[in-house]
Amino acid sequence: MKYLKGSAILIVCWVNSLNAETIYDEVRNRTIPIEITFPKNIETCSTQSKCPVAFLSAGYGVSHLKYTFLSKQLNKLGYFVVAIGHELPSDPALSVSGDLYKTRSKNWSRGAKTLDFLKGSLSIRFNEYDFEKLTLIGHSNGGDISAWLGNENKSYIQRIITLDHRRVPLPRNSDFQILSIRASDFPADKGVLPTEVEQEKYGSCVVKVPRAKHNDIADFGPVWLKEKINVLINSYLNGLSCSELKKA
Repeated sequence: MKYLKGSAILIVCWVNSLNAETIYDEVRNRTIPIEITFPKNIETCSTQSKCPVAFLSAGYGVSHLKYTFLSKQLNKLGYFVVAIGHELPSDPALSVSGDLYKTRSKNWSRGAKTLDFLKGSLSIRFNEYDFEKLTLIGHSNGGDISAWLGNENKSYIQRIITLDHRRVPLPRNSDFQILSIRASDFPADKGVLPTEVEQEKYGSCVVKVPRAKHNDIADFGPVWLKEKINVLINSYLNGLSCSELKKA
């Protein structure tokens, strides 16, 4: 089944989920695997009363289908969720040597373009959802991609939530709501995370989870960690202060 609208061709592939799709970006000659999940209160979403949208970017080497613990929680909170696979078999491997900020920048820039393309393409199809107040969530390299797009100051971004991303500095901008949930086994690079002073100035928040491991932030991770992350995100989206989040 194909849908042609503007420069985008949507190829619906009924694999793994009825909502699994591959979207074709004609300008970049690039296919983008995604999975869409709908809010539990879908009947309340309309063009007059739009429901919120979250883009969920997978970590490098992890399938975008392996973050259902997050998408299900967000669906319960009323979010339309798009889980995005940024890496294709034809893409160059992510650099592991040299100045990683420089050598990985093409990957992050490409991912940011993918998020921007999906925002434009999907907002046409799903006009019951608010793509002008977008929440970006990303694990590891997916968090770096989200932060990269955030630094481009797109007016449609409302908030960014990263899960132990380590390379791209988070925006220092009070226009965004920013939460970064940190594991305990690897530090972020210098300047990536806002300092305590910057958190106070810009209203951002950094929360470290004791005993959490970077590679466990996915469906195959321990139940306690997934529950902890969901509690933090749920509390954050419901307005809990940063000081309260750090005690949660």
